[in-house]
Amino acid sequence: MDSVQTTVSGFTLDLGPLKEPLGFIRVLEWVFTIFAFATTGGYSGTSHFTVKCPGSADPIDVKPVFGYPFRLPAYPYEMPSCDGSPSNHTFLQGDFSSSAEFFVCVGVFGFLYCTATLILYLGYQHVYRQNTRGPFIDLMVTAAFAFLWLVSSSAWGKGLTDVKWATNPDHLVENCAHCQAGEFPSMGRLNASVIFGFLNLVLWAGNCWFIYKETSFHKDPSPPATMEEGGAPGP
Repeated sequence: MDSVQTTVSGFTLDLGPLKEPLGFIRVLEWVFTIFAFATTGGYSGTSHFTVKCPGSADPIDVKPVFGYPFRLPAYPYEMPSCDGSPSNHTFLQGDFSSSAEFFVCVGVFGFLYCTATLILYLGYQHVYRQNTRGPFIDLMVTAAFAFLWLVSSSAWGKGLTDVKWATNPDHLVENCAHCQAGEFPSMGRLNASVIFGFLNLVLWAGNCWFIYKETSFHKDPSPPATMEEGGAPGP
């Protein structure tokens, strides 16, 4: 209990680590991690095509809507019928939620870890460096996140390609004789999310080197012996 109180009361704000690669890169990771999951989560897009039935003067607009987490069958749309029957209840095809949710999950946990370590760097630097366990654990977790960014960004990049194909108006009207493809959904922010994912991979992997330099593996555990007081160098 006393050690916990000592740690809490030992908070000392020091912005010095932000001037070092260890703290500066962590801030960049914090920012780009937010960009990665924010550009994916909450996304909503609309595909578009038109149906012009024979004898009809005006085409009918059809706008299938979809969004994160990209379980496309959960987004039905009404497909007009040209034979006088009621509109068909149609669904987009493909479930790409696993890669999208995995990518966002890595981003959220990465953000939380960056926040925790920045508090540690800036407020408890003496606790972080007083033993070898702090930098070692930091190195292992950072390396794990670098691997997770590689896997999640690659998976989400493939998932995004599939989402684009499944919502492409040209694909949606393939089996419709009276349909004409319209505007392609705007996916600029989703493209940016994949870029941010691989930027995070570079940042987290590169930061492993600077954290490694804080561990006992890089530092000399036994400082060089100094000349005893009062001694004189030999001839």
